[in-house]
Parts: sequence; C-alpha cells; structure tokens
Amino acid sequence: MPNPTRAIFLNRRTPPHIATLILMTGMSALALNIFLPSLPNMATYFDAPYRTMQLSVALYLAVNAVLQILVGPISDKLGRRPVILTGIAIFILASIGCALAQTAVVFLAFRMVQASIVVAMVLSRAVVRDMVPQNQAASMIGYVTMGMAVVPMVGPSFGGMLEQALGWQANFWLLAGLGTIIFWLTWADLGETAKGSGLSLAQQFREYPVLCASPRFWGYAGAAALSSGAFFAYLGGAPYVGDHVFGLAPHEIGFYFGAPAAGYFAGNYLSGRYSEQVGVNRMVYWGTLANAIGIAMNLGLFYAGFGSAITFFGLMMLMGLGNGMTIPNATAGALSVRPDLAGTASGLAGALMIGGGAALSALAGTWLTPTSGAFPLLWIMLLVSLGAVVTILLVMRREARLARTDLQI
Repeated sequence: MPNPTRAIFLNRRTPPHIATLILMTGMSALALNIFLPSLPNMATYFDAPYRTMQLSVALYLAVNAVLQILVGPISDKLGRRPVILTGIAIFILASIGCALAQTAVVFLAFRMVQASIVVAMVLSRAVVRDMVPQNQAASMIGYVTMGMAVVPMVGPSFGGMLEQALGWQANFWLLAGLGTIIFWLTWADLGETAKGSGLSLAQQFREYPVLCASPRFWGYAGAAALSSGAFFAYLGGAPYVGDHVFGLAPHEIGFYFGAPAAGYFAGNYLSGRYSEQVGVNRMVYWGTLANAIGIAMNLGLFYAGFGSAITFFGLMMLMGLGNGMTIPNATAGALSVRPDLAGTASGLAGALMIGGGAALSALAGTWLTPTSGAFPLLWIMLLVSLGAVVTILLVMRREARLARTDLQI
C-alpha cells in the first residue's frame, strides 16, 4: 500500500482514516456490553439461571481469545483487509442468529460466533503499528481506542432503554445493522497496510516462539492482561451487583454501568496526548497505579459500611482511567518487540488479555451470591490490578538491564 502523508477518507489507496479505526474498535466494544443490562430479563425469557446467561460474556471472551491467536498470523500472511472484512461479515450473521434464538443454548452458540468481531479491534492496532513507530503508535492507539471508551459510556444505557421499549432482541438487531454499516465503511476506506510475509502460513504460526522467548513481550502483554482483567471481572459481576445488591432497574444498571468508560476515555486522551513525550513504560506504570488505587478505595468504603451504588460505580472511573493509560501503551510495547510480527503479537497479547478476562468474568459470576455483597468482585479486581503494577515494574527493570547489554528482547 502506498504511504502518503495524509489519509483521504473513503479512499483505500491512502492510509485508513482514524475515524474508521475508531469505529471498528467501537463496534467490538459495543458487541461486548450493550445487552448486559438485559441479562436478568434474558434469563427469565429463556427460563435459565442467571449464571447460564452470564456465560454469554465468558464464552464470548473465550472464543475471542482463541480467535486472536489465529487472526494475527493469518493477517501477517494474507493481509489485514480480507481478515477484517470476513470477521465483520460473520459477526453480522451471528447477530441476526442471537436475535432469533428461542433457547439459551442456541443463543449462546450464536453469541460465541459473534466473537468474530474481535478482528476489528485486534487488527486496527496492527494497522496502526504497520504505519508508525512505537511511541507514536502508543499515541495513535490511544486515540483509536477512544472508540472503546465512548461506546461503553452510552452502550449499556441505550441497551437498557432499548430493551424496555422493544425487548432484549432489539439490541442484537441493532448490532446487525451497525455491523453492516461498519462493513461498508471498512470496504471503502481501509486498504492493505501489511507489507506481506514471505513465509508460508505454517511458518508464520511457527514465529510464535520468537515472541514467547521475549521477556519484554510477556511483560507488556501481562501488564495489559492483568490491568484489563479488573475490567472484565467487572463486566461479569457488576450487572449482578447492580440488580441483587443495589436493586437497580435495567436502565439504571445501564446508566451506572458506563461509569468506567468515562475514565477510560480520559486515560485514552492522556495516552494520545502524552505517550510520545512521557514514554510507554511510565504511562503503563501510572495507569496500573490508578487502577489499583481506585479499586482499593472502593473496597475500603464497603468495609467501612459506606458502600453504595454511587461509590461502587463512581470509583470505577479510576479503573477506567488506569486502563485507558495502560492498554494502549502496553499494546504498543508488545507490538514493538518484533514490528515485523505486529499482527501475531497483537493477536497473542490480545488472547492473553481476553482469555484471562473470560476466566475472571466467569469467576466473578460464580462467586457472587445474594449474601456476598460486592466483596468477592472487588477482591478479584484488586488482586489482578496489583499484579499489573508488579508486572510493569519487572518490565522497567528488564529494560534497565537491556540498556547495559547487547540484548534486544
């Protein structure tokens, strides 16, 4: 693909417009959370336990993780554009299947297929790294992933209102319609950005050990996975806490649920504005600290007897702020260990993040009971957020050693 200095919107012979990349990541975020306020009523509709319907998050994330391992090397070999378009097309069909499902099993099956939209999120980051170097990539990824912040701010709230007006199926019809629009936009605006690999597809998959041998890759990927793990645990447990602990209606859960996204938006802005000047490592460190401090304050208020819906959801904005600073910068660091394997690195790092998220989401849903309050959820979130702080400190220590040696990874 030519590399002119300016992107021309809806001209795929130039670099993709940042608006296209933002909307691609936003679509992936919307598919994850728009229907979450409807989970209690969906359990009633399908005559299934809430924990069964909560699997719509955990199974989606699990398939999401597996797909990320596959799409990275495939896109390094075949190109970003065909893989992204194929994933979006499958997502549209799966969304229609979810809307038409008559049993919980059928719904969950189509919900897992919906995870194909992950290609839009994973490969949008690889597209950025195809075009610009590490610190600039961290900055641009920060702006691109603002789509993942704006959408959660309005998605659950809008989804809750849409369910009340038209039923839970309306959320999935909306996803199918928006997916069709994103498919057209991607077709028109996104050309090929990967340089192309001279390796066969099997050889491309065999490049994974190169990344697995890099402590820095594992450090950056681990920091992103652990920091975001707090958010995924929140996804699995917060609807239950809102419904059973605070007695909120679906539209109220949707309103409160988007609180972390406000912080995430601010964190993404800080990443976009300051990553080039401050550097990737310090941005990740400060982000993981903000995440851990917000959750610790939340837990402390509950132990002190002052926990409420406002404090529970409001303090989650600090978690969002931390993730908005951590994820773009840690992702850029992971993709820069081997820039020629940006798609593979994006897929593996994303799989670690999403796979861990699936486990934490399921764990949060399992441990929460009518008598437990919010404590199990907050403890899970605190432990993984502290793990993220430790992980980035190890990366910084590793880089200090590399500065004194000839090692590269």
